Amino acid sequence: MNLKPQFIPMSRAEMDQLGWQELDILLVTGDAYVDHPAFGMALIGRLLLDHGWRVGIIAQPDWKNPDSVKVMGRPRIACGITAGNMDSMVCIYTVGRRLRSDDMYSPGGKTGLKPPMASVVYTQLCKGAFPGIPTVLGGMEASMRRVAHYDYWQDKMRPSLLVESKADILVYGMGERSTPEIFHRLERGEDLSGIPGTARYLGGKASAELKIDDSFVMLPSFEEIKNDKDAIMRETVAIEHEMNPWCGRRLLQETNGRYVLVEPPQKPLTTEELDHVSELPYAWLPHPSYKEPIPAYMTVRDSIQAVRGCPGGCAFCGLVAHQGRHVVSRSEESIMRSLARLKNQKFFRGTVSDVGGAAGNIYGNSVKDRSICAKCRRSSCMFPNPCPNYQADGRALIHLLRRMRKEPGVKHIFINSGIRLDLALMQPDLTEEIIRHHVSGHMKVAPEHLHPRVLALMRKGKSGELEEFMKIFERVSRECGKEQYLIPLFISNFPGCTAQEMKVVDDFLASHHWSPQQAQDYIPLPLTMGAAMYYSGKTASGEPIEVNRGLKERRTQLTMLKHRRDGGKGGPDRGRFDGSGHGKPHFHQKSGKKFPKR
Repeated sequence: MNLKPQFIPMSRAEMDQLGWQELDILLVTGDAYVDHPAFGMALIGRLLLDHGWRVGIIAQPDWKNPDSVKVMGRPRIACGITAGNMDSMVCIYTVGRRLRSDDMYSPGGKTGLKPPMASVVYTQLCKGAFPGIPTVLGGMEASMRRVAHYDYWQDKMRPSLLVESKADILVYGMGERSTPEIFHRLERGEDLSGIPGTARYLGGKASAELKIDDSFVMLPSFEEIKNDKDAIMRETVAIEHEMNPWCGRRLLQETNGRYVLVEPPQKPLTTEELDHVSELPYAWLPHPSYKEPIPAYMTVRDSIQAVRGCPGGCAFCGLVAHQGRHVVSRSEESIMRSLARLKNQKFFRGTVSDVGGAAGNIYGNSVKDRSICAKCRRSSCMFPNPCPNYQADGRALIHLLRRMRKEPGVKHIFINSGIRLDLALMQPDLTEEIIRHHVSGHMKVAPEHLHPRVLALMRKGKSGELEEFMKIFERVSRECGKEQYLIPLFISNFPGCTAQEMKVVDDFLASHHWSPQQAQDYIPLPLTMGAAMYYSGKTASGEPIEVNRGLKERRTQLTMLKHRRDGGKGGPDRGRFDGSGHGKPHFHQKSGKKFPKR
């Protein structure tokens, strides 16, 4: 029996080719199926295949028709469900709460192929199609909505996804440890309690009999959060305090007279384990049933993921709540094997578009003493000051990039993941190496803002870092005779950012003749500190802050950037400015310096 097919089957005909009479596990996703490790459902599907189960995928089913998930029959064990790589509300709606014009995770960028709150809809769809089937919920949407949360697009508090979907268990985080454990227990008919990185909505009897001791942290109840604007901040602070997988405690949240129980996070993978899941036998291609390109795949097609996790803990970002702040890097040998596979792809033309992860300069970072990390409850390794236990050593990435450059058939190796400025200034040799050899004409950096107060609210670096980095960038570009440009990423209307503070950014752009090409206003993502600040109107310490909520209040800062984009003259559009971009604001230097070749 072949349990490692070129593609995970999506039809009965593909099952027949493998000699499968039935599936063990059916996976349902809101994204098109791309068999590439950057796509969560492909990674989990391959991992489950590696454990010996027969797995099928239904991608973007007709959510109005339960028969759409029946094409491969009832699975023997359970259904695994995800909205996709992104929260479905982010995919569907702009910051202005209007429908987006495209969906990067759908064939041809078409919209309308996934429903709002897809995790809830797909779970109910599977339960309707297969009565009594266990359902396992995972992915980014599940991670960010595992407890009561603020939904920006509906402008209301919502309970845990478990409450609305009635899924048997929710996986938060990347799930490579917890997901196989869940399916093993379901197959054996065992209890699902105590699995790290999971959450469950206990029944009435289980809630009444639960013995609550010091191993639990009680979150504000859903009823409190609906009626008290400060409660969402108390919840967020408590969750951040318990995010360390080595010392985090279980969380309880009363909802409708029952408890949502959240287990501590799963421990991060080891380098060997990350190597393994990154090198499962992916096809590195979209499923052949698709006739149109999938935009999200095209952006990562020639890239290699090298690192997991992010030390930043930025207040606007959901990555730490999903991947964690503990950095794990793949081994150099594993990355070289991925490069060899990439070189064998028919589409490869000699350019590796990116080697990175959450940032382009965190590969190989480590810690001095792991026992210190095991007790740490900081929300960021970098803010307010870099942790002295964190080692931002750039030598491993320098060695890797130099080795990759020597590989026959490789013409260019680019770093297109955003560069963290705080780390870049701590890694002068790596920073120069990247500028000299690994910039594709434009280099992304992420100051996010320039005003010191707003930077502190964002949990970002200090003011002056961008200017210091610019001097290095210009000097090195000049020395190597390359015409290269910086793309700084900024955020407007972050909680606590007034027009006066945004003018600091506007004045900086004017002084350097920079204009935005794509801009997205701040979106409060569920379970982030920024969302708690946005909803409560206060900082974590209780300080009141100004929050721009409606378009009327946001327009001043939007107008600043639009005016700058139009060159201050109201000229023709040179890029979108409707909040419909999937990323952060992008800028390019309108009249950049050209560095003569030597």
